[in-house]
Formats: sequence, C-alpha cells, structure tokens
Amino acid sequence: MKRLFTILAFVLLSVVALKAQKVEVLYFKANLSCCQAKACNAAEAEVKAVIEKNFTADKVSFKEVKLADEANKDLIAKHSAKSQTLVIVGKKKKKEVVADVSEVIRNYSRTQNKEEFERDLVAKINEVLKN
Repeated sequence: MKRLFTILAFVLLSVVALKAQKVEVLYFKANLSCCQAKACNAAEAEVKAVIEKNFTADKVSFKEVKLADEANKDLIAKHSAKSQTLVIVGKKKKKEVVADVSEVIRNYSRTQNKEEFERDLVAKINEVLKN
C-alpha cells in the first residue's frame, strides 16, 4: 500500500512537472559610457523587480546577457539583439515561444510610468506562459 502511494505521488509530480513551463527573460546589455550605463542598469533593475514581485523563480527566471561576451554570440545573433533588448523565451516540451518586448523598455524609458511598465511586462510574460 505504501509503495502504491509512492508510485502515485511520483506520477502526479511528473505530470505537474511536464505541464509546468519555464520562461526565461533575457536582458541584453552593452558596455556603455557612464550616463548610458546608469540608465541601462536602472532599466535592468526595474525588469528584475517586476519579475521577482509577480512570478516565482520556478516559473520565470531573469538572465542578463552581455553583448561583449563572446560566449553569447549565438544568442545575440539568434535574437538580433542590441543594448536594452528584452526577450521572453518560453519552453514547453520541444516548443519554444519567443517574444521581443523591447518596446516595453523603450516606452518606460520615455514615460517613467512604473505601473504601466509593470502591467505591460507582466501581460507579455503571461502570454508566453500560456503558449
């Protein structure tokens, strides 16, 4: 009987793990001059804060991708990235969903409207999570 419950628990956890989707938010960053670097760092911090506030680490992760790092060359080419490019990558089984949401960062840089920024970014991440 105990063995049966162990097997059932394992099967249940396996099904939940298969349904769980992992989303990765990639923030592409260049080596910039002092003033530009401050703005880029501030935007990065805002993105991280929104993710940490609204999502658990097992659902959504954040990754900074440095443009100058040679190890990131393929990733940069794949997403046609430049400084402050923000890409959401969702993976479910063999399917990959990619959404470039850099316009959310650009809009936030112009308006400084944190509520709108958070609402738009969370909505975009949720769209990828659903696919």
